[in-house]
Amino acid sequence: MSVLHFFIGFGYNAGMTERTRVRSTHALILRRRDVADADRLLTVLTPGEGKIELLAKGVRKTISRKAGHLEPFTHAHVMVAQARTWDIITEATTVESFRYLRDNLDAIGQAAYIGELVDAFSDGGDENRPLWEMALFALRELDAAVAEGGQPPPNLLRWFDLHLLSLAGFQPQFFHCLACGAAIQPGANFFSLDEGGVFCPNCGPLRSDVEPIAVDVLKLLRYVQSQPWAEVNQLQVRPNVGGPTDALLLRYLTHVLERRVRSADFLRRLEHVRQKG
Repeated sequence: MSVLHFFIGFGYNAGMTERTRVRSTHALILRRRDVADADRLLTVLTPGEGKIELLAKGVRKTISRKAGHLEPFTHAHVMVAQARTWDIITEATTVESFRYLRDNLDAIGQAAYIGELVDAFSDGGDENRPLWEMALFALRELDAAVAEGGQPPPNLLRWFDLHLLSLAGFQPQFFHCLACGAAIQPGANFFSLDEGGVFCPNCGPLRSDVEPIAVDVLKLLRYVQSQPWAEVNQLQVRPNVGGPTDALLLRYLTHVLERRVRSADFLRRLEHVRQKG
């Protein structure tokens, strides 16, 4: 057996250089799970490769220098070595720690919600720079809002939900009837989870998969969907409108994903405790 055939037999690519086997990337840590005795498998979002899984070897050891840079919701810069099963993180440095949100329980819950939805709507290995930019933007806004004792922006998750749905190809239609195409006017309109949009007062009653949608809820959804964050951030929303709007959005997300959004349960428990207190 020649030397070349020996190396090929063991998975060595003679044309692969050190540069191609080790690469650097920015990464947003979405979730992690423990593997082996001291390793962690990280699910991360990257600007160029989309969602990928990377192995952080030895990161659970107390002497690990990488551990603090690979916490959930951290924006890190990593060096990655190509390997057979999972590529391995060899170096990591923090770019953005979002340290303020980590001291606020509501902000932690919202960051977990953002991370869970980004994870759920990301395809492995497919570049999605708009999603990368939006995820970081939402975390930056959240972190800045809670700095020095502030509170999370009340409209942030509504804005994030609707714009994430748009990026993922599930944008709900709030402006025209899905059946006849007529412009939606204030009145007795209907929403369909199955169709992802609104039906007018003439078409809605003919369907069995719709539910009434309140005028103020529809107005809020249309505004948040169509306006930039700077405008939405200034909007004052009454609880009797915001609550039903959030509930409808969550039900639509659950319907699209075909599973529960677990971090939303945590946020609901926080809100329940706040109301009782």
